[in-house]
Amino acid sequence: MLGRWFRVRYFLAFWLFVLSGVAFLDRTNLSIAGLQISTEYGLGNQRLGWIFSAFLIGYAGFQLPAGWLAARFGPRRVLSLGVLSWGVATALTALLPSGIPSAVFLLIGIRFVLGAGESVIYPAANQFVARWVPLQERGFINGLIFAGVGAGSGLTPPLLTWLILHHSWRAAFWFSAVIGVVVGGVWWQSARDTPEEHPGMTPEELKEIRDGLSFGSQGSQDQGAGVISWSAILHRRDLPALVVGYFSFGYVAWIFFSWFFLYMAQVRGFDLKSSAQYAMLPFLCMTIFCLLGGAMSDRLTSRYGLRVGRCGLASVAMLLSAIFLVLGSQVHSPQLAGVILAGGAGALYLSQSSFWSVSVDIAGRSSGVFSSMVNMGGQLGGAVTASLTPWIAQKYGWTTSFAFSAALALIGSVCWMTVHPETPLKEDLTAV
Repeated sequence: MLGRWFRVRYFLAFWLFVLSGVAFLDRTNLSIAGLQISTEYGLGNQRLGWIFSAFLIGYAGFQLPAGWLAARFGPRRVLSLGVLSWGVATALTALLPSGIPSAVFLLIGIRFVLGAGESVIYPAANQFVARWVPLQERGFINGLIFAGVGAGSGLTPPLLTWLILHHSWRAAFWFSAVIGVVVGGVWWQSARDTPEEHPGMTPEELKEIRDGLSFGSQGSQDQGAGVISWSAILHRRDLPALVVGYFSFGYVAWIFFSWFFLYMAQVRGFDLKSSAQYAMLPFLCMTIFCLLGGAMSDRLTSRYGLRVGRCGLASVAMLLSAIFLVLGSQVHSPQLAGVILAGGAGALYLSQSSFWSVSVDIAGRSSGVFSSMVNMGGQLGGAVTASLTPWIAQKYGWTTSFAFSAALALIGSVCWMTVHPETPLKEDLTAV
């Protein structure tokens, strides 16, 4: 009876959701503990911004190697080693002693290493989707995976705030490190690089997967899992549009990951506990709307085609996000501002699944590398946010900071209208 509805790919997709949540627990813990760490090491917002940026520079800089590794060695091994590395980096942060000279440079180095380790998660996840997930399920599965972003980031404020208040910020980092190693171990035990390799795979599910892969049996070993169509990727005219669009997406998203908690505390006047509660709202919206966006993408794609289901939905979503950001930053009520800005985060994440689903739709077996290039744009956007946002806020005010992010969201909306997922890459099977 269980076999009639259970599918291995659904469990692995769910575990990628869990890994995605843990990844964002590890990368946003610094923003929650930022006040305590800044006080202990005498950093201030500007230096704290440098540390935020160090993570994103490491993350962005290793995207292309991460995509190549995922394609060459498979998502199971690459992601397992990545989780182990970011657990070690998080533990090193907790071990950093008080009063150490040049703490800011050590923290920058550790966060850079953390970013490099985490760079593998989404290229590896996208390689999993390319090998395991039929076309008609990609929107929802990507939505599920990236809902972990909202879930992990949403649980981080109350959970880590409780640990900080009752123990210390170091306890929060130890917790992040341990849970990462545990969930990484489960992935290693349960995942396989291709459907054919998995001991729990049934003939029925294998047929579903093979029939649903638009570019053929990518998972089959005789197809060459490491084949990458470099020439076709680099000549793709809509790749720059996706990179710029995801840069805009990353810039807006990382305002919430890096600065929203501190914005609610320092600008809107909330105490630590209230800031943590309101800081949950954007990430709750991200989780819900990421799932909704994935389901809507599949439904619209089925009825109207890839241009509407992927591109049209994402373009409208980023336009709505820009509107919410402008309105939320200008209202006087702190509570209402928190709600409206959270709506902007939710609207933004309606487009999240499209960025990653369209990478598989376009690139097929080369999606790990293709998506890593797109993701590099998003992380560079986040790195710019981490340092530029407090500078704009200091010079011109937080309203201007949010207005600038809204302008970038509009640019991202326009970029989506130039993308053509209905025309996939012409695979060059001689390229490796």
